[in-house]
Amino acid sequence: MKYGIAKPEMNRMHGVRRAVRASALLGALALLGTQAFAAGPNADQATRIYNRIAGVPPSASQLALMMAAADPVTAALIATQDPAFYNNTIRNMAMPWTNRDQTVFAPLNDYVATVIGMVHDDVPFNTLLTANILYIADSGAGVPAYSPANNDMYEALDADGADLSTHLVQTAQSAATGIPATAVAGVLTTRAAANAFFMDGTNRRMFRFTMLNHLCNDMQTVMDITRPPDRIRQDVTRSPGGVSTLFLTNCIGCHSGMDPMAQAFAYYQYNYTVATDPTGALAGQLVYTAGQVQPKYHINNTNFPQGFSTPDDSWNNRWRAGPNEVLGWSSTLPGSGSGAQSLGLELESSAAFTSCQVTRVFKQVCLRAPNSQADFTQVSSMIASFQSHQYKLRQPFAEAAAYCMGN
Repeated sequence: MKYGIAKPEMNRMHGVRRAVRASALLGALALLGTQAFAAGPNADQATRIYNRIAGVPPSASQLALMMAAADPVTAALIATQDPAFYNNTIRNMAMPWTNRDQTVFAPLNDYVATVIGMVHDDVPFNTLLTANILYIADSGAGVPAYSPANNDMYEALDADGADLSTHLVQTAQSAATGIPATAVAGVLTTRAAANAFFMDGTNRRMFRFTMLNHLCNDMQTVMDITRPPDRIRQDVTRSPGGVSTLFLTNCIGCHSGMDPMAQAFAYYQYNYTVATDPTGALAGQLVYTAGQVQPKYHINNTNFPQGFSTPDDSWNNRWRAGPNEVLGWSSTLPGSGSGAQSLGLELESSAAFTSCQVTRVFKQVCLRAPNSQADFTQVSSMIASFQSHQYKLRQPFAEAAAYCMGN
């Protein structure tokens, strides 16, 4: 006996304790296993993912689906099915690309609608600057028919509060606008883009904003004074303010690369009536004059008569060598061509284009720019995944949301 307890009774008590300890251990292991091998996000994480993608909280059924998903990225893709993702998130992302003020506070237009449709339908986003594609209202929307001469269809969709995830259908841009299929360059030849970037000026604006919006580089970040100046147009004086060194150390940095590429837009113009429609928003239209260089390419030709006189729409990428080689130009392309479509292919095939889309999505979803080694590693992973998933833009949204869902 020990402490007055008979040996059989003591053995029984030890057995009970062992059983309790074993049961506790099994319970702990079961809980650990649940935590270690849980696939979907928890409720807080799922809600955060949904809010970051769609801008609205999930319903109870959506939350349950996300928590039961195979992994956080699969859970996040559920959030991209919410209409708010298209009506708000994608719309607000794309709207600044369509105007010179880079504001979201603008009416719906064909450029934005096309971006929304491409994301919704998983159209490869690396065809954004080349595809013969346009998204218009479906027959059930009850709005005016598409016209290349006004924005009435899209403004009516706006006024009706139409769900853009269900009321947009894909069509051939060439069929809707009358622009030849070979001259169509994705969103660059939409009416909204033409109104913003082909209106007046010298068509350099279209190149500058394409670089800014889709390669995330404005002109001051790609300046390269080492490129030859032989394709710089006549309207650029070689002695601004009477100082030739200013041209050699500044102006040449942009124009030596930009002018040879902006030549791709030589046959495009946005026609409108200044007296009755000074912004061109009401009744202007993109026109394409095959084989005929627009007069805007020859304005101010006495500024430097020895400069380049544009004969056609052939272009050349001088930035494939020098500092801007870092933009990652495709080795499968020649780096030259004719017209906006082939230039669009050159731009959208660059590493900078892909990086721009993914980094922009990261910023939008995570509410900050990448700022740590872990962030940069994540962005690199998202770029590779974006490519392997046929450039479906919903994929980086899902991966960014899963990465930034919190613990």
